[in-house]
Amino acid sequence: MTQKKVLFLRYPGGKGRMLDFLIPQFPLFINRFVEPFVGGGAIFFALNPKRALLSDINSELIDLYGGIRRYPIEVWNIFQGFPSTKDAYYKIRNWKHDELNLPTRTARTLYLNRTCFKGMWRHNGNGEFNVGYGGQDRRWVISKETLIWISKKLWRVSLKCSDFEEVIDACQKDDFIFIDPPYRPGEREMIHDHYRYGKFSFDNYKRLAATLKRASVRGIRWAMTTSAHPDIVYLFCRYHIVSIQRGTGRRIGALTKNSGEVLIRNYEEVSQ
Repeated sequence: MTQKKVLFLRYPGGKGRMLDFLIPQFPLFINRFVEPFVGGGAIFFALNPKRALLSDINSELIDLYGGIRRYPIEVWNIFQGFPSTKDAYYKIRNWKHDELNLPTRTARTLYLNRTCFKGMWRHNGNGEFNVGYGGQDRRWVISKETLIWISKKLWRVSLKCSDFEEVIDACQKDDFIFIDPPYRPGEREMIHDHYRYGKFSFDNYKRLAATLKRASVRGIRWAMTTSAHPDIVYLFCRYHIVSIQRGTGRRIGALTKNSGEVLIRNYEEVSQ
């Protein structure tokens, strides 16, 4: 299974195209991998750790992982049976997530993600997915084989729908935490959130900084990708900060040079 096949979710801001830079920055030994903002899971699948905790505050996303883990074939059969029309997209988008069984709501979320505009993950004030139609071109990049492979990788993983603070505060010394919070490079306030479920404000960044400081005191290693905005970088100025020269930038889903992103880590050791 190639790395391209592993990237089963379209996730603007995801780290799938930055793996060659990021992976060498991580520790040589990882006892348990913890990701509080799992998103598309690119880092998890690239590292392929023996133990992992994947978490996100987006319940639909965690349901997606859990549904593929338990019902990969059922999910695929439902997914491939959805019509390939714009009208069908909006009809399926209007389904009530909580009224569906796990395989169906998993297939629905995967279908919306693969056929919506640029893979954006955005909800309205009522918590309803509200991204417009984007077409069918990227729908069939994944296959039944992809979902079966992912299911096998997820069987050894703990899944949790939670705020990041609870997850990080529960980590222990031998854990390694990778943090990729919602951000648009260069913006202090992530008002127009195309990347994640809900909003992630500068106040949340201050709370994240305090949480990671507590983790550092407990001897836990962590690495984070985030905006290079001075206000955000200042919160983590005591740690090792490396500029990411090629990253997601301001245009949704597009790589660019001088991306305005940084990698921040609280340890010196790297795997090179």
